Amino acid sequence: MSEAVKAVCLLSGGLDSSTCLAYALREGYQAHALSFDYGQRHRVELAAAARVAAKLGAAEHRVVKIDLRAMGGSALTSDLPVPKDRGWEEMGQGIPATYVPARNTIFLSFALAWAEALGASDIFIGVNAIDYSGYPDCRPEYIEAFERMANLATQAGVERGVRYRIHTPLIRLSKAEIVRLAVDLGVDLRLTHSCYDPAEDGGPCGGCDSCLLRRKGFEEAGIADPLESAR
Repeated sequence: MSEAVKAVCLLSGGLDSSTCLAYALREGYQAHALSFDYGQRHRVELAAAARVAAKLGAAEHRVVKIDLRAMGGSALTSDLPVPKDRGWEEMGQGIPATYVPARNTIFLSFALAWAEALGASDIFIGVNAIDYSGYPDCRPEYIEAFERMANLATQAGVERGVRYRIHTPLIRLSKAEIVRLAVDLGVDLRLTHSCYDPAEDGGPCGGCDSCLLRRKGFEEAGIADPLESAR
């Protein structure tokens, strides 16, 4: 694109969202990164998000504080145990305890609000529906439904005919394909964080679903994970 178009990019600091931000920047967007301090037990991811946003050259990085611990219902926002060492078949059955009720709906709503305030009509989110833990708000039909809602619920959409687009460049990629894309885009994977239940020093536990899926992706891509090497 000849002139940089503003976009809001959701950024957790993990492999997928970091790759998604890098993708948006490669496509020529002026990327405004948005992260959330929502009471997550793996709050260390916010430091990763800040590192990634700065390294990749996001136009701006904001962290919004909301308290989803008040709602509970998730191992990530309560004292429920994080599932560990699950097999691939088990991961493919049901919705895990790490699902945070309505998280992507809440995050996308904030992204939509910021996009409207910025005069942007593009939102990027690194959801994936192939190698993932079964979250219902990562599926293509959910994203399509939210996009329809966004175009009905905003002043920009109603009065000015702005058409909001939710970009999901990773949604149909395997984790190995995401790893390869991240390397191709120049993402410094040492800066990312994927673990749901990190140690006190912030290091990955190695056994939660997110750690296992990350390891699977690197192994299948034939690329060494710099975080594993550091361990």
